[in-house]
Amino acid sequence: MTKRTSAKYKIDRRMGENIWGRPKSPVNRREYGPGQHGQRRKGKLSDFGIQLRAKQKLKGYYGDLTEKQFRRIFSDAERVKGDTGENLIGLLESRLDALVYRAKFVPTVFAARQFVNHGHVTVNGQRVNIPSYRVKEGDVVEVRDRSKQLAVVLEATQLAERDVPDYLEVDHSKLTATFVRTPGLSDVPYPVIMEPNLVIEYYAQN
Repeated sequence: MTKRTSAKYKIDRRMGENIWGRPKSPVNRREYGPGQHGQRRKGKLSDFGIQLRAKQKLKGYYGDLTEKQFRRIFSDAERVKGDTGENLIGLLESRLDALVYRAKFVPTVFAARQFVNHGHVTVNGQRVNIPSYRVKEGDVVEVRDRSKQLAVVLEATQLAERDVPDYLEVDHSKLTATFVRTPGLSDVPYPVIMEPNLVIEYYAQN
């Protein structure tokens, strides 16, 4: 098992939730946390603990972003006009790796980061290998011709466990995805409840 895969399963176990809604999540079998103390009874979480968990869950969902990366995105969300929580979700969903995952070009958000890193996608015809690249409304993301027959891509497009959201226009025959509009919280098909308002509270106090 790769370090990435084990990290992915640890996030699920640590949160006690199947945050990506995947059939293979260990939470489906064991609802306690990882490690030797995982089965201890959990005490009631403080307000800080609830806010921290909300932040860790959102950060983990997008491929376990570093605190520095996540904090930068949050700062950008604060600077934009409107609701900071909605802006935060919109910025996270406009990341190139998130879009590749949402378009079902790959099976997981971790695979999406690697897929972009390895130069398998273009944005408006230009190769982009930065997972955090911010896609704009109207941009077209495409899997490069030489990558269209990769097994990971062919398998992912057939996945029945999740649907493509309506803020993307995806053509799986051409492996293209157009970012139609920036989504808000209610538009994003999270398998679990995400609470960006608690993330705002967390950063307001820390």
